[in-house]
Amino acid sequence: MGRLEGKVALITGAARGQGAAEARLFGREGARLVLGDILDESLEELADELATAGHAVVAPHLDVRSEGEWKGAVAAAEERFGRLDILVNNAAIADTTGLERTTRELWDRIVSVNQTGTWLGMKAALPALRRAGGGSIVNVSSIFGLVGSGGSAAYHATKGAVRLLSKTAALELASDKIRVNSVHPGCIDTPMFHESMPPGASADEIAAAGTPLGRLGTPEEIAHGVLYLASEESSFVTGTELVIDGGYTAR
Repeated sequence: MGRLEGKVALITGAARGQGAAEARLFGREGARLVLGDILDESLEELADELATAGHAVVAPHLDVRSEGEWKGAVAAAEERFGRLDILVNNAAIADTTGLERTTRELWDRIVSVNQTGTWLGMKAALPALRRAGGGSIVNVSSIFGLVGSGGSAAYHATKGAVRLLSKTAALELASDKIRVNSVHPGCIDTPMFHESMPPGASADEIAAAGTPLGRLGTPEEIAHGVLYLASEESSFVTGTELVIDGGYTAR
């Protein structure tokens, strides 16, 4: 306990799934929390839960496509807690449409959230991280930022971009004592994963077929990896990928 004591963490896509698991774990480890999402009702319920448990939390509405809302979330961190130490770019949307059937509208929507949203978040957080004397940025990519699947064209493109954006940011920001790493989850038991399944498909069967450990991962298993990269335990780790996939990419 206390691995993030004294730290202030901003987590996007925090209302459910991996983001909510990260928020709960970070709170237990002593972080003060800024939780952003567009799912206002679910976000408010999570914030109330965490506040009732004694955690310090503020939960601004945050559409990661909006530069103005990003500035507001970072300002909320500094106004409420006086600093920002950690940014977790977790918010994303998924789609399984293949290359030829992907429309320009769908492409632009996925890029705007997964790729542009990550860039905007880092850009908005940098001044506050510098004022804090450094910090950690964790960008949540995917195994589909490392390998192909034969579908999900826009999703693959954005998650691959997040991987390399993280690496170049790590090199650029090292002199500011800001570390940047990416996390690459496999098939994880989250609402987004289930919602991305084709009609009639079984998420459990798909995971068992493609994952050597034969099951879906849990949001908590991803949260523990993100915690490591956010904490001082990874103080000499930057510009790299943490793959949490049950062996999926080892084939």
